Amino acid sequence: MEHGNGTFRLAAVADLHGRADQHGRFRELVRAVNGEAEGLVLPGDLTDHGSIAEAETLAEALAMLRVPCAAVLGNHDFEGNQVREIVRILGEVKVEVLDGDHAVFDRRLGIAGVKGFAGGFEKGLLQAFGEPVVKAFVQEAVNEALKLEAALAQLEVPKKVVVMHYAPIAATTDGEDPEIRAYLGTTRLSAPCEAFGAAAIFHGHAHHGVPEGKTPKGIPVYNVAMPLLKRVFDRRFRVVDI
Repeated sequence: MEHGNGTFRLAAVADLHGRADQHGRFRELVRAVNGEAEGLVLPGDLTDHGSIAEAETLAEALAMLRVPCAAVLGNHDFEGNQVREIVRILGEVKVEVLDGDHAVFDRRLGIAGVKGFAGGFEKGLLQAFGEPVVKAFVQEAVNEALKLEAALAQLEVPKKVVVMHYAPIAATTDGEDPEIRAYLGTTRLSAPCEAFGAAAIFHGHAHHGVPEGKTPKGIPVYNVAMPLLKRVFDRRFRVVDI
């Protein structure tokens, strides 16, 4: 665990991929978070196929949390077309699911959250040119960046972090197959974070990436996909001082 004086101890883990038949799988994780952190963020893919049963099983464990929790949804959470119900189920155990809005932990730390989207990075950034379907794809990423900008603009606390599922920089996708990296995130997501002075960014999605990187202006970016954390740190979540 990373900690220090005058800071907020924030736990983070993405890509839980909870399944309906795995009752109790995350109980120890929740107990550990309760003992080590002051808050928890979940950057997407909370369920494996976006089913109500999967969300209910995960909620059983998250109901034991004694610290505030905010989450965003990932692509897997959309698979079952049950997003509204998943948000409701998690809300019943006091998990705030963010989608272009924000949460505040203990009046000390602001959390801005969006799912994010794909589209590539830097020189490989997909442009809105040509067929309408390409323009629509790019527009989805632009919309997510605009939602993030709006969420950050609403935060009036000194410290703020960003939670998203897709990666905002290429660096934390190192290790993934080059053919798919453009589908793991987009540079468009990093600009609002830099414009509004985010202290850190947490994402998932890139299971085979690396755990840390930085935006061009130096904001720390943490890839907290659970499979990655288990492989690199032999832990199922990460705690970072903000």
